[in-house]
Amino acid sequence: MLAVAGGKGGAGKTTTTLGLAAALGRQRRTVVAVDADREMPDLHAMSGVARTPGLDAVAAGWPAELVAGPADPPTAGVDVLPAGTGPPSAGSGAVDRGTDRAADRRTAGTESSLARVRGVADAVLVDCPAGAGPDAVAPLRAADAAVIVTTTDPDCLRDAAKTAAMARELDAPVAGAVVSRADETPSGVGRLLDCPVLGDVPDAGIDSRTTSVGRGVEPLDDDEVRAAHDRLVSALQPKYL
Repeated sequence: MLAVAGGKGGAGKTTTTLGLAAALGRQRRTVVAVDADREMPDLHAMSGVARTPGLDAVAAGWPAELVAGPADPPTAGVDVLPAGTGPPSAGSGAVDRGTDRAADRRTAGTESSLARVRGVADAVLVDCPAGAGPDAVAPLRAADAAVIVTTTDPDCLRDAAKTAAMARELDAPVAGAVVSRADETPSGVGRLLDCPVLGDVPDAGIDSRTTSVGRGVEPLDDDEVRAAHDRLVSALQPKYL
């Protein structure tokens, strides 16, 4: 299980998750791409599928292989497991008076759900929440290793360095960094993040978000972008994928 993490929203985690999944599919391997971001999920929208059922259904006892399904349009070998519903207070206006306890429950629930996904495919890729809060901790605890995604923006790089440090503290080895929306990697990125740079991914010029379920965008329909993800998978094999 590989966590795809980053410190800042919009860094390219979801695109990287799907790009790596598609590259593995081209190798005739089976993959489940999981959205662990229950507050700001993107994976379902980018994949053209409904937000529910998702990881919450797995937490309720549904088999992960029944909840996960193909994207629309489908990608060979790849199933998508959306985040499902958000935490209990999301969108309800309710005030959670046990914030710490609720966060602990969410963290434990996410870890338990991800444990049930392990082994249902040749590879499991987890699209992680941004930041360093409890929701970001859970998938890093569950994963075998992490890939850190960043742009060349200085703030994004600084946040990525914090995420890399957090992953190490949680015993998720950092396999390397991916520099998104870049034609080349600036010098010093590997030193800042204290990990190898696996490669960069050019900007395809496509918005990663969509406004309606069932009309997913195809951010990976670019030969250079696909080739970049093929190279990333090669850099991660055989140790991490």
